Amino acid sequence: MLPYLLGEPAPLRGAGENDMNVKLIDRLFAPRYLVRSDMLCGELPSAREAYGTALRLAWPSAIESVLIALIASIDTMMVGQIGTSAISAVGITTQPKFILLALVITLNIGVTAIVARRRGEGDIEGANRCLKQALVLSASLGVAMTAIALLFAEELVLFAGAKADYYQDATAYFKLMMSTTAFNTCAMTLNAAQRGFGNTRTSMITNVTANLCNVLLNWLLINGIWFFPRLGVRGAAIATAASSVVAFAIALRSVLTHAPGRLSLIQERSWRFDRRTVSGMVKVGSSALVEQVFLRVGFFIYALLAANLGTVEFATHQVCMSLIHISFAFGDGFAVASTSLVGRGLGEKRPDKSMMYGKVGQRCALIMGLLLALVFVLLRYQLLGLFTDESAVLELGGNIVFIIAATCIVQTSQVVISGCLRGAGDSKFVAVSSFICVGVIRTALSWFLCYPCALGLVGMWLGLFSDQLLRLVLNFVRFRSAKWTKVEL
Repeated sequence: MLPYLLGEPAPLRGAGENDMNVKLIDRLFAPRYLVRSDMLCGELPSAREAYGTALRLAWPSAIESVLIALIASIDTMMVGQIGTSAISAVGITTQPKFILLALVITLNIGVTAIVARRRGEGDIEGANRCLKQALVLSASLGVAMTAIALLFAEELVLFAGAKADYYQDATAYFKLMMSTTAFNTCAMTLNAAQRGFGNTRTSMITNVTANLCNVLLNWLLINGIWFFPRLGVRGAAIATAASSVVAFAIALRSVLTHAPGRLSLIQERSWRFDRRTVSGMVKVGSSALVEQVFLRVGFFIYALLAANLGTVEFATHQVCMSLIHISFAFGDGFAVASTSLVGRGLGEKRPDKSMMYGKVGQRCALIMGLLLALVFVLLRYQLLGLFTDESAVLELGGNIVFIIAATCIVQTSQVVISGCLRGAGDSKFVAVSSFICVGVIRTALSWFLCYPCALGLVGMWLGLFSDQLLRLVLNFVRFRSAKWTKVEL
């Protein structure tokens, strides 16, 4: 493996070569052995180039995702100073928010896939047309979601399982947080396009800056620092809403440029309807929408099961979710890079490079998952103690962290492989696997282990691990089949 990492090309495997003589580490990591012989369309990059390219795209996205997860965790820590009911009030709004955002999330999956494919084809104008039309749709959806959130906030949080001791705070938080949704949706679309184009640093700068602003405002408004009023949970909501505006401003500035070869809203003045672009987004987005419906229904029921266990249990659940989101964030960083490179390879008519980059990302994510699992186990009580000092939460959470560690190992790889399939346009299969694993396995098994088996919150987290493991198996088998390389966008 060392010669490959130093830049020497991986040798092509000949008919007479004895595969048993190849070192195990080469078979697992060398680019040449990541692609079947019948898929080869030309020379593959060296290991140094392949892993270097993947890491160069992945590290901004990984840092972005991890910092966002950490900042969200800091958000929970700050709110946690008020008490477990405050943690529950903020946490209960997560699923209603993402249910409303489901359409925009599916739109952005299509945006990333189309922009990556157009860049691979060398069609920069096509990538810009995709961005413009998606931005119009995103803004319209954002305005509609704000109206729904303001009109039905109390009904949504009560339906999510909010209890009497915190539902009023949850309602106020939800209304304030969703008041700037149109800015949030547009920023999400702009960043999705930048990721597809390979500009992961732009997305990183946008979200990291906005979330640092969120932390600062949290500190000022939750606690009433300086001349700012002490607003508690409502202060956290105002901080989140303000950070959405900041994110939009930074993301918009990145596309107000005349530089050739870059995403731009002003290089081509026309915003006219483009059938090819819209049909491609619909092709990817329609299946992605079905996936989001399955995911959101499954996640909603899962959160509702946790909420029904009680305030302390739900607060523990939210703290543990903050930890596992860090694992997801690392996987998401490599998934963004792999998705962009997979789409670019298909646009270049090099499905072998797409397969290689997908597996490169998966292997990098797996190594990161193993390291995270070790950190979580060794520092479990120190990490939980950052959120709360309540003994009941620490005791219950300490047991769940072992399940989180096991989940990290499979989740990071699962996120990358699923992202590759979506980036290739094979979102229909991902939707089916999500339905099976989240909509059926996670919800049914979590309920069974939690209530009939009387394992409580621990049983629910065992259900989550089973979902992640089965999704990894199904999507990896699909990825290895290479059927996704035949999808036209």
